Amino acid sequence: TVDGPVASGHFRGQFRPTTVFSIRRSFNKLEFVQHNTGFHFDAGSPLARAANANISPSVMAVQEIVARDAEKGDFLIKADDIFLTEALAQVKPSPFPGPPPPQPQFSLGALSRGKTKYAGLYSYPKNTDVEIDYVYENPAPVAGGDPGVTDARNVTVRVRHSFIEMPENDFRPRFDDPRVGFFTNQVTDLTSTSATPYRDLISRWHLVKKDPGAAVSEPVEPIVFWIENTTPAELRETIRLATLEWNQAFERAGFRNAVEVRVQPDDAEWDAGDIRYNVIRWTSSPAPPFGGYGPRFVNPRTGQVLGADIMLEYVFVTNRLRGDRLFSTAALATEAEGPALADPDACTLGEQMQHATMFGAAALRTAGASEVEVNENLRTALYYLVLHEVGHTLGLTHNMRASQMLSPEQVRDPAAVRAGLYGSVMDYPAVNLRRGGGAAVQMYTTTPGPYDVWAITYGYSPELEDRGRLQAHLARSTEPGHAYGNDADDMRSPGKAVDPRVNIFDLTNDAVGYAIDRFEIVNGVLGGLRQRYATPGQSYHELLAAYFVSTGEYASAAAVVSRYVGGVYVERAYPGQPGAGRPFTPVARADQKRAMAALAKYVFAPDAFAGSADLYAHLQAQRRGFNHFNAPEDPRIHARALNIQGGVLSHLLHPATLGRISDARLYGNEYPLAEVFADLTDAVFAADARGSVNSFRQNLQVEYVTRLTRIVAPAPNQYDYLSRSVALQQLREIRRLLAGKPGGDAATRAHTGHVLLLIDRALETD
Repeated sequence: TVDGPVASGHFRGQFRPTTVFSIRRSFNKLEFVQHNTGFHFDAGSPLARAANANISPSVMAVQEIVARDAEKGDFLIKADDIFLTEALAQVKPSPFPGPPPPQPQFSLGALSRGKTKYAGLYSYPKNTDVEIDYVYENPAPVAGGDPGVTDARNVTVRVRHSFIEMPENDFRPRFDDPRVGFFTNQVTDLTSTSATPYRDLISRWHLVKKDPGAAVSEPVEPIVFWIENTTPAELRETIRLATLEWNQAFERAGFRNAVEVRVQPDDAEWDAGDIRYNVIRWTSSPAPPFGGYGPRFVNPRTGQVLGADIMLEYVFVTNRLRGDRLFSTAALATEAEGPALADPDACTLGEQMQHATMFGAAALRTAGASEVEVNENLRTALYYLVLHEVGHTLGLTHNMRASQMLSPEQVRDPAAVRAGLYGSVMDYPAVNLRRGGGAAVQMYTTTPGPYDVWAITYGYSPELEDRGRLQAHLARSTEPGHAYGNDADDMRSPGKAVDPRVNIFDLTNDAVGYAIDRFEIVNGVLGGLRQRYATPGQSYHELLAAYFVSTGEYASAAAVVSRYVGGVYVERAYPGQPGAGRPFTPVARADQKRAMAALAKYVFAPDAFAGSADLYAHLQAQRRGFNHFNAPEDPRIHARALNIQGGVLSHLLHPATLGRISDARLYGNEYPLAEVFADLTDAVFAADARGSVNSFRQNLQVEYVTRLTRIVAPAPNQYDYLSRSVALQQLREIRRLLAGKPGGDAATRAHTGHVLLLIDRALETD
């Protein structure tokens, strides 16, 4: 995508799928046929003769031959039906299935054949590009989209189709292993009898030693990144140094100076469309879709990376959030953006890390840190972001388990963090702060970790062409610092995955303890925001942003803690491998109980969101035209708190979580479902069961009871019978607890009656 409003599912620099196609003649027509590269047939097997059975090729377009040069063998066709339609690639996102959302959603209209046009033709030495302006018409839109949409009736998405000749070289594919994480092209061997007939190809660059006999040699062709001339001058040195840090990992793989960095001159005659140039690019968008993004062009038949770009958004280094979020202070910092086409390269680190970095600045300021320390927080955050996105272009996927490499004591020890704070720079870590909000010895890691070095060696070392050496290298997955778990394993979404160690914005091998520290830090920051963010001559907008990111940090810590309740540790070492443990081990009872106790104290307790009246009275967004017209401008404090509490309940009461708690009892879980529910009910009701209930707790208790009633609702119901039985018991216990409750104040009496009515209705239905 060259350009497109984010609401359309597109943004500058976004890579679309890379596919293999061929052109074949059928009588007086040419067919453009996309090939299925997902299967392998051993050429020596008789089954290879049936290689195309039940595999449907995709005929993308068929065009009549207009003329032919018999001498050269060239054909002429009219190509408008190929390029001025979505024949080559889907541009307009498919609608989400299911019932319509409560609020009107922006969507592209119908493709206009009259307005869609060629925007450019580009011939480079290794690729030929056709650029199209796709214009979508919607005469009566119901939603206007983001600020980048000028008029929702006519929206333009500029897409560039890049045609790359299939490389012919001596590149040798390397196959994926589940103990290490590279992007892959999945290939299934249909002639294999193995239970796992996979020949998945990892994505990697074609590095060849100049001196094949040397242990460490410069490559014949290094990986060269160009810093685009759109990059702010003051950031270029940080970006250059961060990119070059990867040379440490490549040295261990046998390559010296494998990565080079150059700066695009202002008068350069080339552009990022030329696949020979791998460009680190900058944009400043009205609705930033990310903070960083690192996609690649990969040959699907071999896994060879042919080219890559990195996109960075200027919002990352600013002190602002998207305006539409600030006008709804109930929203969470981790909410998903608008609709988008499925993108395996999607990376939200930049956006979420920006919030963490802004929180770090707020914490440092309220702790009395100097502006030098605050600026260092931003510099190391940018350094880490670049390391991370460059890692993606080298083929590495996320490693959401890497932030648990060190202990809480070690992350504050200069000697311990010298080799890095985490096992990998491919994680989404929390900013490292000490209790009180001051800077720790290192806020973000600034060098590839031990996992990164091990993974790059696996992907690039020529010595590992030898299968024995390769297997010996992979057997080191159980060594300290080599732990791995990717997005498919991580638990950022309620009910998703199982291993709480594979998560975002946690830190240390005691993530619950570190999150408790984070709760305390946030509470301290909130107590000092009014004093630190009251600048004469300016509005309170910056104060509101600081409140937003601070409470978002609180929500992240709560999510981390909640995942230990019902969690199961996962190990992927192979049988007989040194250091191998059981594939599945439930989290210890004591750790689950500790997590539940932390939630009871910091998320569910009566004083969990007590806050400051002085702070709440100043959470005001700067007025801008009529931007408050569709929503009240006063801060929605209760909704914000309930959103955080509801996020925790969404995981604890998720059908997958509750089912896992029961299943894990069969292989070692000592925290049974009945006790989990009893502790949760106690956390929500016990503290004020005989007295007045404040407004935060009233919301929480109604939310909890409402969710219990959904669990026991009649079929169809996605909850198992075990969960429904225990939930039913809890409703009866809560009714018994409240039935004889003293009157209390008027609000409490009304609230108690409401809860009892909800329970009675549910029990009558049951």
